Amino acid sequence: MELTSATPYRPDAEPAGPHSRGRESLAAAPAAAPAPPVRLRDRLPLPRPGEGDVTASADRHDRYTVSVHRHERGAIDRLRTEIDGRRVALISDHTVAGLHARRLADALAGTGLDVTMTAFPPGEASKSLTTASRLLDWLAGTALARRDVVLAVGGGVVIDTVGWVASAYMRGVPYINVPTTLLAHVDAALGGKVAVDHPSAKNLVGAFYQPKAVVSNVGYLRTLERRQLRSGLAEVIKKGVIASPDLFAFVERHHGDVLAADPTTTSRLVHGATAVKCDLIARDPYEQDLRRALNFGHTVGHAVETVTGYRPIAHGEAVAFGMACAARIAERRGLLDPRTSARLTGLLAAVGLPVVIGDLPAPLDPAATVAALRQIRKIRDGGLRFVLPVALGETVIVDDVGDAEVRTAITA
Repeated sequence: MELTSATPYRPDAEPAGPHSRGRESLAAAPAAAPAPPVRLRDRLPLPRPGEGDVTASADRHDRYTVSVHRHERGAIDRLRTEIDGRRVALISDHTVAGLHARRLADALAGTGLDVTMTAFPPGEASKSLTTASRLLDWLAGTALARRDVVLAVGGGVVIDTVGWVASAYMRGVPYINVPTTLLAHVDAALGGKVAVDHPSAKNLVGAFYQPKAVVSNVGYLRTLERRQLRSGLAEVIKKGVIASPDLFAFVERHHGDVLAADPTTTSRLVHGATAVKCDLIARDPYEQDLRRALNFGHTVGHAVETVTGYRPIAHGEAVAFGMACAARIAERRGLLDPRTSARLTGLLAAVGLPVVIGDLPAPLDPAATVAALRQIRKIRDGGLRFVLPVALGETVIVDDVGDAEVRTAITA
C-alpha cells in the first residue's frame, strides 16, 4: 500500500524543536559504568537414553498501569516516572506532532531526558508495512538500546503501528502509549494488540505485545473534531453492551458532555471504560479462545473498512454500523428484545453514528462486504464468529451466520 501525503515521509528527519537531537544526540550519550561481574553456575544433567521428548516452557506475565490525567503536567510527571531516565524515541504522526507531540518532547527533554522524535503521515493508509519498515530503519539509526523506551503519541493508527514496530525491534523494546484520541484512550492503547493492515485484511500483520504503561491525558480530547469523539464513543458503547449496563447508561446520560470534551465527564468515561476493558482482556490476553465478546461489531466493521480502503469510514463508524447489523441479526433470531435493540440503535443515532447503510459517510457495496467476510472466514480457517447481543451485559457467540443474513442486516 502506498503512503499518500503532501509532505514526503523521511524517517531520518527530525521535526523542528529543541528536542530534535536525533542520531547525534543518542550516539553521543555517555557510556554507562561497567557492571560488576555476575557469576552463574549450573550443573545440568544430560537426559538418559530413552527418556523421550524434551518439553520446553516459556511463561510470561505482563502487568502495566493505566493512569488517567486531566492535564498534561500530571501526565508528564507520570511519564518521567515510567521512563526512569532511559533514552526516549518518540513517534507520532504529522498532525499530532503539531498539536501535542513536539510540545511533549520539549517538556521531557527539558527535564534532562535524551529525546529524539519522528512522525509519519496521518490516516489509516499509514498503518502499513511500508511505514513500519521506515520506522525500523529510523530506529536502527539511533542509539536506542534494549531497555530504552519508545513513546507512541497519537491515535489508534500511531499506537497500533508503533506498538508493532516496538515488538519487532531488537526482538522487543519497551513502549509507552500516550493516546490522543478518545478511541485510543478507551481501546487501542489497551491490551497489547498491535498490528498493521494488509490490502487483503485489516490488522493482518501483528502481534500481542503489552505496553510498559499507558499514560492518558483527557485534555488532548479538546483538540478533536466531533467526528473523532463520536468514533471513540462507539467503542465505549460496545463495552457497555457486552459487559457493563452501568457504562452504557452513563453514555446515555452524558454523551452530550463527552462530545463537548468536558474534562470531568471524559475523565470519568475513560477511567470507567478502561477498567471494563482491562477486566475483559485479563481473562484471555492472548486470545487463546477466539470467542471474544470484545469483537462485537468488528466482524462486519472490519469488512466495511477493508472494502472502502480504510479511508472514508472511521473505525468507530464501521464498528457502530457493525453493532447495528449484529443487533438486527440477533433480533430476527429472537435472541434480542426489540426494545433493547431500539435502545442500542437509538443511542448510536443520538451520538451521530451510522446504524443503516445510508448513514455511512461513503457508499458501501453489500456484495463486496459479504465477499470480504468470506476472506476473513478463510483467514480464520473457515470460522467466522459473530458476537450477538442478548441483553445489556450479555452476548452469545455463534458461527452459523450465513451470507444471506449478513446481506439482509447490511441493507436493512
